[in-house]
Amino acid sequence: MSIEARLAELGIVLPAAAAPVAAYVPVVVAGNIAHVSGQLPFIDGQLVTGRLGDDLGLERGTAAARACGLMILAQLTAALGSLDRVERIVKLGAFVNSTHDFTDQPKVANGASELMAEVFGVAGRHARSAVGVPVLPLGAAVEVDAVVAVKT
Repeated sequence: MSIEARLAELGIVLPAAAAPVAAYVPVVVAGNIAHVSGQLPFIDGQLVTGRLGDDLGLERGTAAARACGLMILAQLTAALGSLDRVERIVKLGAFVNSTHDFTDQPKVANGASELMAEVFGVAGRHARSAVGVPVLPLGAAVEVDAVVAVKT
């Protein structure tokens, strides 16, 4: 089954790949590795902003991380032409805008991690970092970047 068919089976519609907000490109492919720049969470076309442990709860943070994961998939589709070129999700880096005493960054990051496993199965299981930060671009709640092995 193609990844596009898998997305349809899961009822997942990818957003349009977002344009960069500064001087960088969304995806760089070097050899058989794609590096996806940090992606921000858009739900229903709106950027999810706020701080976990302050004005955002765990459920909204996890949904924001999943939205970042969807944008990673959209960026990969735009860069590679097809998600069928993805060999494996190697690593995700999740940055969570959170208060100093919020310690559930790994649970927030699960929103993106679980999405990759849903879509790619075993090839979606990956290494990961999940860190709390005091602020993110545009006030975003979460930002997620990725390292992905691609078929050449």
